[in-house]
Amino acid sequence: MVQATNLGFPRIGAQRETKKLVENFWAGKITEQALDEAAVKLRADNWQVQKAQGLNQIPSGDFSFYDHVLDHSVMFNVIPQRFRHLADGHERNFAIGRGIQKPATETQEKVDIEAQEMKKWFDTNYHFIVPEFETNQTFHLGAQIKTLQEFNEAKALGIHTRPVVLGPLSFLLLGKAAKNSHGLDLLSLLPKVLPVYEELFTKLAEAGADWIQVDEPCLVLDTAPAVIAQYHAAYTRLTAVSDKLKILIATYFGRIGNNVSFIKDVNVAGLHIDLVRAPEQLEHVIANLKPTQVLSLGLVDGRNIWKTNLDAALKLAKTAVKALGADRVFVAPSCSLLHAPVTLRFEKRLAAKHAELFDWLAYSEEKCKEVHILTQALNLGDESVKAELADNARSIEVRRTSPHTTNSAVRQRLEAIVPDQLRRRNVFPVRREKQHEALPLPDFPTTTIGSFPQTKEIRVARAKFTKGEITEDTYKKFINEEIAFCVKAQEALDLDVLVHGEAERNDMVAYFGERLEGYVFSENGWIASYGSRCVRPPIIFGDVHRVNPMTINETVYAQTLTSKPMKGMLTGPVTCLQWSFVRDDIPRSVVCTQLALAIRDEVVDLEKAGIVHIQVDEPAIREGLPLRSVDFEYYLQWAVDAFLLSTTGVTDTTVIHTHMCYSDFQDIFQAIVRMDADVLTIENSKSDMRILNSFATHGYTAGIGPGVFDIHSPRVPSIAEMKERADAMLLYIPERNLWINPDCGLKTRGWKEVNESLTNMVAVAKELRNAKAQRASA
Repeated sequence: MVQATNLGFPRIGAQRETKKLVENFWAGKITEQALDEAAVKLRADNWQVQKAQGLNQIPSGDFSFYDHVLDHSVMFNVIPQRFRHLADGHERNFAIGRGIQKPATETQEKVDIEAQEMKKWFDTNYHFIVPEFETNQTFHLGAQIKTLQEFNEAKALGIHTRPVVLGPLSFLLLGKAAKNSHGLDLLSLLPKVLPVYEELFTKLAEAGADWIQVDEPCLVLDTAPAVIAQYHAAYTRLTAVSDKLKILIATYFGRIGNNVSFIKDVNVAGLHIDLVRAPEQLEHVIANLKPTQVLSLGLVDGRNIWKTNLDAALKLAKTAVKALGADRVFVAPSCSLLHAPVTLRFEKRLAAKHAELFDWLAYSEEKCKEVHILTQALNLGDESVKAELADNARSIEVRRTSPHTTNSAVRQRLEAIVPDQLRRRNVFPVRREKQHEALPLPDFPTTTIGSFPQTKEIRVARAKFTKGEITEDTYKKFINEEIAFCVKAQEALDLDVLVHGEAERNDMVAYFGERLEGYVFSENGWIASYGSRCVRPPIIFGDVHRVNPMTINETVYAQTLTSKPMKGMLTGPVTCLQWSFVRDDIPRSVVCTQLALAIRDEVVDLEKAGIVHIQVDEPAIREGLPLRSVDFEYYLQWAVDAFLLSTTGVTDTTVIHTHMCYSDFQDIFQAIVRMDADVLTIENSKSDMRILNSFATHGYTAGIGPGVFDIHSPRVPSIAEMKERADAMLLYIPERNLWINPDCGLKTRGWKEVNESLTNMVAVAKELRNAKAQRASA
């Protein structure tokens, strides 16, 4: 019989209960015991929901308060030395993820520790904490073995689960060498870590586990034959741990390709593949399985919110069943449902206002039901779920033919794009001289990335306005007061290029989506982004276009309050695409170009309104890069074209800024050059300065602002710490090109820490200017 399975369920809770619990713990409002007790209930709820939807294999070990990779590192004792003196427990684990800063007391020394690096999880907007490995790294299981505890927890409820762990190769490959272990070959640690996996698997088998899901997402990346040999050696060992335990290797987000070659030579019981991202790989993978191995089919999209076309999915599934037999087939989502919202049950407003569109949607709970329907059809025949298949077919057809998804004017404008719309009028050196003449700035100019703290008062006012409890005039007056406060604060800090602070914006993508046609918004479509932070991606369901200006009023008002230049703040087309739930009925490149035209109109209007610094953020452009290098060129062509289309409608004297974060820039460096921004700000403070090598090696000539402090951590770095970073930057970046700024926007921080951090940052810029002046006069 075909089995209905799942790779992972959202950890945030149906109404973001996990976020609220964690933040209450950070605020000292609940104890560690209370946090743990609440988590027990959340996990039980998740398992019961999946069981109710008819799944045969339900995952355990997929819950996390902060990040599953961080949890795995802690479970295996991969804890950097700087955190070792902290007591074992949640406070230490959270400190690893977000840093920790405590003043000295009579009984305790000052604590000031930087967080570990955070990066994007493959090509998603989820962020993971990068494991740090040392040359003398030791691995061992602690007293608290999270995977085992949660398996036993479910078992006590009468639910037999499939434990999920990050595989040994991906664990090492996703990590980095600690600062004291430069040059460490991460895979050289494999012989050390495998015995700990063997110990964990033995304990799980003794506890009654029969299947274990071992995630090896790195198998969808370009992989050298020598590394595949390491996979072979590792799984030869791990499959010998217990004859009671069956190992399912899970891959997702792309095609496994020729990396599948080792599977048939080891005794793993099964392999999961993503047939949403790569349906074409099915035949190749089937041909590379041994006769006893199970194939788990990722047929339901774990990263989007649209109903599965069950008829198309069944055709793929039946191909697999015909080739392998029903007993060797699992049905599953394409990846963990971590990347999808929890349930449609709370989407009352969407159901009432957009009934047709609501019928096109499926969140995690509904996706589990789709897995069950597909499994029933395969086991008992299509007739056994005739009504469900017919209802699904009706939804798919209504969406396909809906007049609400197309706009002829938008499509005509796309066809009229010409090459000149993808170029600035002059090259950067010419523009820079004109910009300096028109509005000179000091050396080492200071700015921020855009947002300032979203205070409780701002959130309350926005909620009241949304609910109709205050008038539009009252809300606008409040927002203007917040803008004025933010501008005054920046002037007091003596920043050089100011921003209006974005008090009116709930999210850097959602704000624009609310003002563009072709978008719709959920009430409860939250997904995890990093730590306790959740985001609610807007839904692109139709052709996108701008109806009215979106940012002019707030930006122009802010400019009237200061003689310093005010930056217009926009989100770029690629990031709007990546951080939305995107329609899947036309190519993503077409949707992105539609977004670019809308942003272009706003850029031009900002310039007409007298705004001479305009930032078009693209933090997600690297995130969208395909996982296989053979696919890079096509993506980068349309992605960079979209950025250029959005930014090139201005004159030479207008300074175009962009911002990128959590990126391995060496993979896209030539694309960054082609983007032709006047100023690029980047995340850098968690990256040990290593990403600046790319800019030095390739001779980047435009303005660049590598972040001098990490905004994702509540700690306030000292002037000396920031100055050390800036001095290190000058080893890679010419003085004329260097900007001084934070890593990212400041919306998640409090005003106290923001003021302290920016005060120190501005002091660093002034020290650099003084030092340069002294050298010039010597």
